Amino acid sequence: MGRKTSKKHAGVNADHTIESVSGGNADDNNRPRKDKRTTPVPQASFLRKQVDPETAKYFAEIANAIEGTEIDPEERSVICGNALEETRGKEAELATDYIISHTLQTLLEGCSLDHLCNFLQSCAKNFSHIAADRSGSHVVETALKSLSFHLQDNENHSLIEQTLKKICKAIVVNPVEIMCNCHGSHVLRSLLCLFKGVPLEEFHSTKSSVGLAERLNLKAPHAKDNGSLQSLQIFPSLLKKFVSEMLNAASEDISKLQINQYSSLVLQTALKLLAGNEEELLHLIRVLLGGSAGNLLEGKTIRNILRLVEETAYSHLMEAILEFAPETLYNELLSKVFRKSLFQMSSHHCANFVVQALASHAKSQDHMELIWEELGTKFHNLFEMGRSGVVASVLAATQRLHSHEHECCQAIAAAVCTGDEFPKGIVPRILFLENFFCSRDKSNWSWPHGTKIHVVGSLILQSIFRLPSELIQVYVTSITSLEEHHVLEASKDPSGSRVIESFLNSNISAKQKRKLVAKLRGHFGELSVHPFGSFTVEKCFTASNLNLRETIVSEMLPLQTELSKSKQGPYLLRKLDIDGFARQPDQWKSRQASQQSALKEFYATFGPAESKSFEKESFLADSVSKPKPGKLKGIRKEIETTLASAKTSNTPFLAHQVSKKVKRSKNEKKRHRKDDESESQRKKIKV
Repeated sequence: MGRKTSKKHAGVNADHTIESVSGGNADDNNRPRKDKRTTPVPQASFLRKQVDPETAKYFAEIANAIEGTEIDPEERSVICGNALEETRGKEAELATDYIISHTLQTLLEGCSLDHLCNFLQSCAKNFSHIAADRSGSHVVETALKSLSFHLQDNENHSLIEQTLKKICKAIVVNPVEIMCNCHGSHVLRSLLCLFKGVPLEEFHSTKSSVGLAERLNLKAPHAKDNGSLQSLQIFPSLLKKFVSEMLNAASEDISKLQINQYSSLVLQTALKLLAGNEEELLHLIRVLLGGSAGNLLEGKTIRNILRLVEETAYSHLMEAILEFAPETLYNELLSKVFRKSLFQMSSHHCANFVVQALASHAKSQDHMELIWEELGTKFHNLFEMGRSGVVASVLAATQRLHSHEHECCQAIAAAVCTGDEFPKGIVPRILFLENFFCSRDKSNWSWPHGTKIHVVGSLILQSIFRLPSELIQVYVTSITSLEEHHVLEASKDPSGSRVIESFLNSNISAKQKRKLVAKLRGHFGELSVHPFGSFTVEKCFTASNLNLRETIVSEMLPLQTELSKSKQGPYLLRKLDIDGFARQPDQWKSRQASQQSALKEFYATFGPAESKSFEKESFLADSVSKPKPGKLKGIRKEIETTLASAKTSNTPFLAHQVSKKVKRSKNEKKRHRKDDESESQRKKIKV
């Protein structure tokens, strides 16, 4: 049974590593924080006995009998159960044997719940030693995973809880030993997850790119959020009691647990699982902050926290504390502990992540005011130090809380561009943040051909283009001033193409969008077969007027065969109706025009707010006059009258709207479904 070399035992928290699809580090401040020193924890001596030859031969025969062979499930369960009976009293030496441990994993996956629990209960006395072993940890985790499958049947809970209590009782004798071990810490995290009923793999496999997108408001929170964790209640009392007893037993070693990278991961897991249990959560946070029960944040504690956030492990821990802390505690931490230290912390390669977390979890405009007061004038310094992640987090917070949005955009623009290059140079310099700020002669800096676009710079621009157009006019001027070959190069870059698309998706005027789209004239064909450029082509088509749409389709026409073989190509062929254009160009133009006209009429009828938004997107916007105020009043009156009659007749309101406008809207639903299909394909390629 092959075993992969798993990252899970490396004890590295990947939440701060931006896995750029461009293949490079996103930013200095987003590189992994490595522990140069991990506090060693003395472990009790444990001498593993050698497996006797007869036992080794027995398990070798068992492995040959069950591994890689088809056996009836019931018969397999019996064989696995009988073989596990032979481990009684020898669990430690067998589980920590490199060869036999693989066989034990197979047995634990195929045995009954009774045999599984018997094995774990027999392991309890030496559980910490087994879990801290490279091979033994795999055995224990396999057993816990198998145990989780039996949680689906409520009748099994009593036996499982009895088994878990025995394991917990053994662990709390010396929890520091297992918490600070690279293998044991992961076993302990899996055990904690089992108490909550959370799928182990899902909880541990947090993709850094997903976390970053959520932090910058570019992605909705993951389904596995606090709410879903709180709704799962398998062994809630056992979880609370175990965490409390672990902390009590480790009270003399809290200072070690705070800065050890492996124990930090265990404590972060405990914080997340206790979300929603405010009393237990506050107790855990109080212990981790090092405050006394009477005065949580006294002077000595504050100084200690400011020192600890410069430690890799504790900075990770503080991020989790800020994420799950109640608002009252967050307010205390920001106003009493971190206030007037934010810029100094932002300068540090570990503490800057705490500043990002403070911005990401700010809960009010008052919080945003405090953060802006210290960092709003420091963006240029932060970019120079390679701390663009701090700027990106502050920008996202201003958008989320609707505070200082315009000032933030102005500050970012001023930080990267002044003088004659303003505003033309804003977007290029943000796209290549690191390259620009590392340049010795910034006044003569130019677009670095062949260089990957900066990931965080791309994310900053994506966030900016989500703002109202009146706040970002200098950015609009800058991006529409790009040279044609620069727009083409950006469209082929995984991060750059996202920026182009975010601009085309924004509420900027259709005229400005077409100005950018026109710069790609002559290159739509090559972009359509490019893995990243193909998405840009779709957005260009949507933002274009009829003439530009015809140009796009004409350039793609000779590449139909190649498009049909590419990943995104078949979708583009359908969405843009390339075949229809090839057969009957005039009818194709007529269909495009009628589709847009139908949409425009629909929005004009059902409300001025929507029609105003749509006019900016419509390629017919320049040629169709806006509805007059008098006409809009008439429409409102007609809708109100219809609603009143619908109430008296119990007839749905939309039943009266059987005009061609509504019928045409059905076609739009089909198009939206195709858009969803495109987005799902896009995620597979680009995320």
